[in-house]
Amino acid sequence: MTNRIKPLFNLDGKIALVTGASKGIGEAMARGLAEFGAKVVVSSRKQNAIDAVADAFKADGLEATGIAANVGSIDDIANLIDKTVETYGGLDILINNAAANPVFGPIQNTDERAFDKIIDINLKGPFELCKKAYPILKQRGGGSIIHISSIGGLKPEVGIGIYSVSKAAIINLTQAMAQDWGPDNIRVNAICPGLIKTKFSEALWQNDEILDRFVKQIPLGKPGEPDNIAGLAVFLASEAAAYCTGGAYLVDGGYSTH
Repeated sequence: MTNRIKPLFNLDGKIALVTGASKGIGEAMARGLAEFGAKVVVSSRKQNAIDAVADAFKADGLEATGIAANVGSIDDIANLIDKTVETYGGLDILINNAAANPVFGPIQNTDERAFDKIIDINLKGPFELCKKAYPILKQRGGGSIIHISSIGGLKPEVGIGIYSVSKAAIINLTQAMAQDWGPDNIRVNAICPGLIKTKFSEALWQNDEILDRFVKQIPLGKPGEPDNIAGLAVFLASEAAAYCTGGAYLVDGGYSTH
């Protein structure tokens, strides 16, 4: 029997870069890409943290390299793309996962410094990374960009208002890039996770009152896990998603049906 669909998920020979990959959703997505054959650059601010992730991948027979970068820094962004190309010879898949949310509470509690940090990390950083990656992807005949948005990007979540605003902008940026870069065979999609049990979201799921409120509105009756995002990321990165661009894909246990 000839397999027609299964090979579409094969990422052998592909080079991927995942930001915010030292833990949580980023680490899970990076592992997923590597398990399907990609050479993966894992990135976050702290070199020791990403080295630990890369070493764990290598111990499992996967190909990975850690390159530290703060996506709020233009210089770090340029260095990250340059070192990725220097290490593996190109770039095919970019996942913008790194994010910041330094405040939790009403939007009036978000001061200028916190606002700027949220926008710089969650929106400007991905924008600049994509611009730097664009000519490389184009030269290689296309590629896949995946932005990690949020259910808050579709409807603002209580307590994380400006974070939600930044994630709404990411969805719009996804669509704008999909329009402009489609002719270059560069696909751009967004994943919108719901409540996923990570350190980043622990203010939500470690608070019993908030967790109970969320779970009551989740048809599947529980928070998600980082690995629940990885499968969709592999799909969107692969040729199986060759006709998918400009989409915002929910992974929220049905929460958004309310």
